[in-house]
Amino acid sequence: MLPLLCRGGSYMEMIKEMSIDLETYSDVDIKKSGAYRYVESPAFEILLFAVSINGSPVTVYDMASGDVLPENIIHALMDDSVTKWAFNAAFERICLSEYLRREFPEMMKSKYLCPDSWKCSMIWSAYMGLPLSLEGAGSVLGLEEQKLKEGKDLIRYFCVPCKPTKTNGGRTRNLPVHSPEKWELFKAYNKRDVEVEMSIQQKLKKFPVPDFVWEEYHIDQCINDRGIALDWQVVENAIQIDTISKEELLSAMREITKLENPNSVLQMREWLLERGVETDSLDKKAVAAMMKDADEELYEVLSLRQQIAKSSVKKYQAMENVVCDDGRVHGMFQFYGANRSGRWAGRLIQLQNLPQNHMPDLEEARALVRCGDYEALSMLYDSVPNVLSELIRTAFIPKENCKFVVADFSAVEARVLSWLSGEEWRTEVFRNNGDIYCASASAMFGVPVEKHGVNSHLRQKGKIAELALGYGGSVGALKSMGALDMGLKEEELQPLVDMWRQSNPNIVQFWWDVDRAVKFAVKGRTLSETHRIQFCYQSGMLFIKLPSGRRLCYVKPKMGEKQFGGEAVTYEGVGATKKWERIESYGPKFVENIVQAISRDLLCYSMRKLKDYEICAHVHDEVIVECGMDESLDTVCKLMGEVPPWAKGLELRADGYETLFYKKD
Repeated sequence: MLPLLCRGGSYMEMIKEMSIDLETYSDVDIKKSGAYRYVESPAFEILLFAVSINGSPVTVYDMASGDVLPENIIHALMDDSVTKWAFNAAFERICLSEYLRREFPEMMKSKYLCPDSWKCSMIWSAYMGLPLSLEGAGSVLGLEEQKLKEGKDLIRYFCVPCKPTKTNGGRTRNLPVHSPEKWELFKAYNKRDVEVEMSIQQKLKKFPVPDFVWEEYHIDQCINDRGIALDWQVVENAIQIDTISKEELLSAMREITKLENPNSVLQMREWLLERGVETDSLDKKAVAAMMKDADEELYEVLSLRQQIAKSSVKKYQAMENVVCDDGRVHGMFQFYGANRSGRWAGRLIQLQNLPQNHMPDLEEARALVRCGDYEALSMLYDSVPNVLSELIRTAFIPKENCKFVVADFSAVEARVLSWLSGEEWRTEVFRNNGDIYCASASAMFGVPVEKHGVNSHLRQKGKIAELALGYGGSVGALKSMGALDMGLKEEELQPLVDMWRQSNPNIVQFWWDVDRAVKFAVKGRTLSETHRIQFCYQSGMLFIKLPSGRRLCYVKPKMGEKQFGGEAVTYEGVGATKKWERIESYGPKFVENIVQAISRDLLCYSMRKLKDYEICAHVHDEVIVECGMDESLDTVCKLMGEVPPWAKGLELRADGYETLFYKKD
């Protein structure tokens, strides 16, 4: 790369690497709408641009006050041979894409800057098991430079609209001139963020993220940039229909209860108490329990309340908030959002937890919503809110003249667990495309079980056992999976646990082999290995090396005591409270992390194999490909089902379907 000439003709510094942090303004709420929608607002602008070039001291360009970025920086932003670093680099890349598109339209070849030359210190932190916030990561690492705590107040002052008051002269935005002191502090905050980011990189430099993980990150960024289209008629009419439906349901409740606001928890609890029903909660589970023994009138009221309380329709409102000018939703996936496995986390609409659809006439119901026919919906279906809930997935559509090919791994975690543990009878089931739930029930009860044939009633027990017991779960896990709601009796649960473990001795052995290997590594601060997995204690970290070569990281592991006695490994991480705390773990829990991490690596491998296809979304172990009408479903499934070189012997299979709108097949 040659040095760049500035306009005056003198040579400017050759840039190999930049660390960047931006402060920006927009009238769009980024938490509700996401970064892609945020930058599309005409009001969007970059206020401050802090940068370190090739590790030099940080310079802050005060763009809100008229500073102009030097030509070499502009060129470097568009040069894929220059590495750009930022904490949550997706934000900086999207913001700078919009800025460059507005200021230098002739130079921008695409809507977004190519992610291939961008690296993210937040992803590096996540890879090392650290928090996904700059402040949190800096604190855990004990950096000398810490993020300035005044930042939130300064962002609230300069980066979002303000309420007009008499005191502020009725303005709707605070500019640098309105508080020069705060503005100088804001520039210092911007500068400090880059310094903290660089300190994180320096602290973690002996634990680099593998190149193949950065490649996966770049694939993720391309998927987020591509986005997925929405059927706006479905979204808009679903919101209108829900409004009408809720008003009718409330009216019906008022008619029966004579309450002014039957949606009020306080009023409803008093009404129930008058009928001899006492409850501390009116959540979905509590109401469902009350309905079991309710008389006709009470049942109807509780049923109406369940329909009104249905929150899944909020997904349509989320769609309305996030859809971009191109009619697509962007930025729904957080790479390495789950740092104990490396799996993605959902953002914005949360595609990972959409309600399933089971309606046999899904397409017909969708057509009624699409044309806004509320009367037909209310006449044909018992619950309009339930219909709207089942149709949420169908709001996602391919672009014109295209279709979706949806492909996913079949029982991937069960396959990985069987492969790692050497539970050969299970692998044989997968090899012969058998039903693992039937096979599991057959192994447990010692009789043949067929899905729609002999002893078919036992399949449900096989299924609940498979879903609940693979990672050391016992009676409590079965209950959490809904075993009692499925008709199993309390006295059946412990025998079910015992039978599953007896028929899967190699899996049980695997749990405790991993438990011993982890403890050996932590106690001896050394290396251990079992079942294709390496465990290593190094520099105050426990690393678990997976067959793919990727490593899971556990911060500051040490031996501790279990809650009910006995020794356990503990480490620091984000716990159930969403706070940084010390977490207790043991063999089966580490096995769960390992199996889910390998399942994630298989998905990433398949994404690479599908690089010539346009993946527009993915959910758990499923990919959604947007492609031409003549594209082959079998080819996509075959590519996705290919076993990586590092997983020889694993029985992997991908199944799929074609559709003109997203659904659960």
